[in-house]
Amino acid sequence: MSEVQLLIGDRDAAAKDAATFVRNNPVSGEMATRAAAASVDDAILAAESAAEAFPAWSALGPHERRKKLLRAADMLEAATPEFISVMVDEIGATAPWAGFNVYLAAQMLREAASMTTQVSGETIPSEIPGSMAFSIRQPVGVVLGIAPWNAPVILGVRAIAVPLACGNTVILKASEICPATHRLIGTILRKAGLDHGVVNVLTHDAASASTIVETLIAHRAVRRINFTGSTRVGKILAVTAAKHLKPILLELGGKAPLIVLDDADLEEAVNAAAFGAFANQGQICMSTERIIVDEKIADEFTKKFAAKVRALPVGDPKKGDVVFGAVMGMPTVERVQSLVKDAIVRGAKVILQGEAHGTVMAPTIVDHVTPAMQIFREESFGPSVSITRFKTVEEAIQLANDTEYGLSAAVFGRDIARAIEVAKKIDSGMCHVNGPTVHDEAQMPFGGVKASGYGRFGGKAALEAFTELRWITIQTTPRHYPF
Repeated sequence: MSEVQLLIGDRDAAAKDAATFVRNNPVSGEMATRAAAASVDDAILAAESAAEAFPAWSALGPHERRKKLLRAADMLEAATPEFISVMVDEIGATAPWAGFNVYLAAQMLREAASMTTQVSGETIPSEIPGSMAFSIRQPVGVVLGIAPWNAPVILGVRAIAVPLACGNTVILKASEICPATHRLIGTILRKAGLDHGVVNVLTHDAASASTIVETLIAHRAVRRINFTGSTRVGKILAVTAAKHLKPILLELGGKAPLIVLDDADLEEAVNAAAFGAFANQGQICMSTERIIVDEKIADEFTKKFAAKVRALPVGDPKKGDVVFGAVMGMPTVERVQSLVKDAIVRGAKVILQGEAHGTVMAPTIVDHVTPAMQIFREESFGPSVSITRFKTVEEAIQLANDTEYGLSAAVFGRDIARAIEVAKKIDSGMCHVNGPTVHDEAQMPFGGVKASGYGRFGGKAALEAFTELRWITIQTTPRHYPF
């Protein structure tokens, strides 16, 4: 069992009233973590600590910030076994998924380190004689990062890496589902030299989440917010941020379509669909939730796809090498089962029925799904995927766009020109031709449209989110005034 304290300034601290909460292992039910349950007073202390650290950190040269971030990346990778242990305990993750989390998170730190010298502006021609005009980007102050549980190392690091590279100080609000995982990120960054309040980590119980977040957003030191999570919560946070006129970057839910055109390489499409639908038990915002396949090849695709998925191992990730471990909790099991039941009632056919033993859940594939079914529209965030058949390419595009979400998408077809034209017509922040919907690289502009959020993480696109653009002029000659 992990014992977790708050990280405020450079102190490991109990909550002000000594309150704690418990996270249990989703498979065994045994206690995985006991963590400090932060109060509003603790949240205010974290904001004040980050604000106090800002002048020194923002004044630090870019090469020194780069050095610390690179050191943190190396230390993060070295802690891979520790991250695997806490992720398996807290969220029932498989070891490969936990290991990949650390690998990509380390790459995000290295990419952020490369950005320290890319925070730049430009000169701008002025109509005023003798006026030299230019723009610069400057750090904004304190950035609040709110990360979820499903890819906790990737998304916890992403919430704070580029803000730190830009010269901001940060507060990482940990998920109550994986407090030890998120707190370990803070521990490593502190050991790498980002101390004295540059990085602060708050853990809290579920009941206090909204109060803690509202307190932090309202605090005058907090100047930017980023959130990765559900669309429902994202809308609430957007309203709260707007009330205080503070920019917020939102990466929210998804219902990613994978279109399989009639000329697709079916083996490649099957492999990508299996990975995209079932990596981390389908608990990824980019997960392939809807396979939209040409009716001419649908039977063959479905047969190959079901055979591939049926062969994937299921079980307790603590007891063996499995693809399907535990989902986050019983609400996920109940949600998936409800969506499948509705589809069956409305005429869908279950190709593969995934049984659940507690939170260890096998995959489900539902064929002949239509837009009238809940499973076509509602995010399952679990190990299930639907198959919908189409007659024309235009119908495929219409089906892909018939959703409130717009995060990731994929198109499979050998005619690359046609596949790209299809990809361009899909309403999504990202689309991959002959690749899976689940795809992330540290340097890429990552984000969605519609109910999947706005703004972009990753590479230079993130610099805009976490800096202030300022216009500065220098009058080099006497200026003429009308009076």
